[in-house]
Amino acid sequence: MSRITLEELDQAAALVYRVMSPTPQFAWPKLRKRIGSSVWVKHENHTPTGAFKVRGGLVYMDRLMRAQPKIAGVVSATRGNHGQSISFAAARAGVPATIYVPYGNSPDQNGSMAAFGAKLVEFGKDFDEAKHEAHRVAAAQNLHFITSFNWDLVAGVASYALELFRAVEKLDAVYVGVGMGSGICGLITVRDLLGLKTEIIGVGAVNAPATALSFDAGKPVTAPSARTFADGIATREPVADAIEMIYRGAARFVKVSEDEMAEAMRVYYDDAHQVAEGAGAAPLAALLQERGRMAGKNVGVILSGGNIERARFSEVLAGGTPKAG
Repeated sequence: MSRITLEELDQAAALVYRVMSPTPQFAWPKLRKRIGSSVWVKHENHTPTGAFKVRGGLVYMDRLMRAQPKIAGVVSATRGNHGQSISFAAARAGVPATIYVPYGNSPDQNGSMAAFGAKLVEFGKDFDEAKHEAHRVAAAQNLHFITSFNWDLVAGVASYALELFRAVEKLDAVYVGVGMGSGICGLITVRDLLGLKTEIIGVGAVNAPATALSFDAGKPVTAPSARTFADGIATREPVADAIEMIYRGAARFVKVSEDEMAEAMRVYYDDAHQVAEGAGAAPLAALLQERGRMAGKNVGVILSGGNIERARFSEVLAGGTPKAG
């Protein structure tokens, strides 16, 4: 049973639409020809922050301000898109935001968060180390710590799933990248509430296997590293609530290589003239890997974001694969 009702999701979506319009879903003909199935791309690269996460940040901050109108500030950790979401929503609410990022994080993402007004702090070798420090500092300074997965965030990001499932009938499957899990949990929640039979297929990086290992085990499994250039799925420590829903509601989990994600980014540019970041291209990479299995079907892919700096994207378009970090 879902933790969120359809009425709550519609209310959250209405809140999101005060700030942004629904994003489009297009069935690109060149993708259909290449893959041999109808491919509906959900364009979450077309939001005010260039990624789906902004939906969750808006709903989270609205609920937080209603519960704690005099809050002194918020703290979170990110590789980029979650941090942009919190920075954007906190600025709209007039709340100071401090965002922790690991050393070597994307300068483009850092610049975007700072432009929204957040204070950026570098700490640790990866997202999870930055996350633990952010949590420690928030507790020490009596500030509100925002995790990368909770049900208020899911309620917000689920608005993209409502849009997709209501716009496209009889989707056989949807491929979605999985970092901390809000995006896939939003899809599973909406699929179940609408009584649909669509397969939800999680996608992760071979080099960041924590969620795939957790899906196989049916419980959270921590991985020693997450060395992928796809920042949005570069996580080592899954969340139990997310894994529980993914294990129950996803059909399977597909792992894609760094080269496969880079190739999917080129395919997006060639076939749809879209800029996709590594995590945003991961679902298409998985569909390309499984094109035989999906032949003749009606398939959705979530292009979760397009936030990649020019140098890296130029490297990809030239045929290369960026290094992690």
